[in-house]
Amino acid sequence: MDQPLNPPDGLPVYRLLTGPDDASFCHRVSEALALGYRLYGSPAATFNGERVIVAQALVWPTAVTA
Repeated sequence: MDQPLNPPDGLPVYRLLTGPDDASFCHRVSEALALGYRLYGSPAATFNGERVIVAQALVWPTAVTA
């Protein structure tokens, strides 16, 4: 099956997910991957004095050219 040209439900082609480093964040990334997004670059992490905050960029495959 071919990849749709645009993400579903009006979602943007580029997304940056951020949040505490917990199961909820991992589920959000997994859901985006299941929709068809691909990881874009490495994850980032920082400590805000209380907990680790992580970020992961995702991109819709048709938006990336080789």
